Amino acid sequence: MLLIAVFLYWRLNPAAAAPGFTLSRFLILDAILFFAGFMSGMIGFAFSAIGAAILLLIQPLVGVPLLQALSAANQMLSVGQLRDEMPKSWRDWWPYGPGPCIVGGLVGVPVGVWLLNNLPAKTLTLIFGVLIGLYAVYSVFKPAEPKLQECNGAKSGLLVGAIGGSIGGFTAFPGAAVFVWTSIRSLPKAQMRAILQPYILVLQLVSLATNAALHPHNFGSRFWTLLLLTIPVVLPGTMSGVSTYRGVSEVTFRRVCYLLLLVSGAGLIAKAF
Repeated sequence: MLLIAVFLYWRLNPAAAAPGFTLSRFLILDAILFFAGFMSGMIGFAFSAIGAAILLLIQPLVGVPLLQALSAANQMLSVGQLRDEMPKSWRDWWPYGPGPCIVGGLVGVPVGVWLLNNLPAKTLTLIFGVLIGLYAVYSVFKPAEPKLQECNGAKSGLLVGAIGGSIGGFTAFPGAAVFVWTSIRSLPKAQMRAILQPYILVLQLVSLATNAALHPHNFGSRFWTLLLLTIPVVLPGTMSGVSTYRGVSEVTFRRVCYLLLLVSGAGLIAKAF
């Protein structure tokens, strides 16, 4: 995997598309994204939250679309590997499945894309870091008992999905709001993934397409070069995470993930200042 990535690095000559992007920086980037793929493959979400550390190396106008594309690839592979746990019938999709969240998210995406392309990079980095930090702190200290058992219908899903779509449009992390919603309701692990993963996959693809249609200049040679360099690392990471999913304590690995999210968020906040 690493040898393939390094081979592509030399063949594609990324210095032409991304001046100053050295081999050492590239290896750091790939290490971050491999781990993001692994953790997302194992717990079903948080690829962009962990992968957000690449914004220390890449400007958000390139880094966020890159995270969206890689997250979509990560989810496609993960959903395919776990298709037995994904929604199959209309009743699985609506009103208690991912359907309402996806519809709400489609409304929120244009708002997030507008924010990505109209706010300064420093501001975006700071917002992203704060959101990730708050998300990680919440995950560590969330109540043991569910507080929103009654908020589990289509109306709640539409609202939460719209909030997630707005956040995902400018951070590539649409799953935060939906994760909090499903987590507070204490849904089983498999049911949570059956809502989160289809939602994240659809929202990442829609955000990517919306950004490309409205701002094609964000998808130049730099974006495509970095995408080709990182896909060979993300996909093996995802497969490793999925294979680990059923055999390892979920609680232990989630705690590790939340700790890393805190580190990632703190790093982004530090960069912004």
